[in-house]
Amino acid sequence: MEQEIKNHPVVSEEEWLKARIALLKAEKELTRHSDEVARQRQQLPWVRVDKEYIFDTDNGKASLADLFCGRSQLLIYHFMFGPEYEAGCPSCSSIADDFNGFAVHLAHHDVMLAAVSRAPLAKLKEYKQRMGWRFPWASSFGSDFNYDFKVSFTEEEQRSGAVAYNYRTGNVSSRANEIEALQEAPEAGKKIAATVGTDWPTYTREAPGMSAFVLKDGVVYHTYSTYERGLDGLWGMYQWLDRAPLGRNETGNTMWFRRHDEYGDKGKAGSCCA
Repeated sequence: MEQEIKNHPVVSEEEWLKARIALLKAEKELTRHSDEVARQRQQLPWVRVDKEYIFDTDNGKASLADLFCGRSQLLIYHFMFGPEYEAGCPSCSSIADDFNGFAVHLAHHDVMLAAVSRAPLAKLKEYKQRMGWRFPWASSFGSDFNYDFKVSFTEEEQRSGAVAYNYRTGNVSSRANEIEALQEAPEAGKKIAATVGTDWPTYTREAPGMSAFVLKDGVVYHTYSTYERGLDGLWGMYQWLDRAPLGRNETGNTMWFRRHDEYGDKGKAGSCCA
């Protein structure tokens, strides 16, 4: 990191402004392209959800339609927290730190945002209390929901390599590639799995993602799902880091960030002299 800072070019204010304006043009093009992609996303056809899913929530048993809580739109974050986990995935926890703050605003704009995980509700409630979160979090334990939306996999699928994730299936899938990459660095995989209190195979039977639904005339429709790098735009931490001098500044398979209560005083907001 120090070497990158030492070797970075230093110019006059006028030269910097010229470079910044050139970058501004690229940023505007990216923004317009992003707007167009969002329009295409909203024009995707819908798929009727006829299968009945039952979730455990703070208010008791609930159907998928119940999770809308009176709104016409529902966004679900598929939070990696399997039944065997003792804590939620650190990456998912970082993303949840973000939407915990703005979920209330979406709820007042006819959009309900909730998390769904396979862990039993008691585990989710305990972890939610630890993290200080307020968003709705439902358990799909005993349901096919996670499997049907391609964010949970069976041991048989894992052993055979027939893992369907991010719109690809089998050994060519990005999920399989991730597992293969970390098999070459097994200690990294063990460390990541250890953060949730399990082993690497068990950890990777869950995956992150988000899905969108709409409720029309009492019928639920699936409108959109995204996984892996498709979640980058929803991860507020990375959006800020992309604007920092050294960007994300990540190397290899190391996970530099922690749950927000695991940093100690040094990472506390406002503790600039720590």
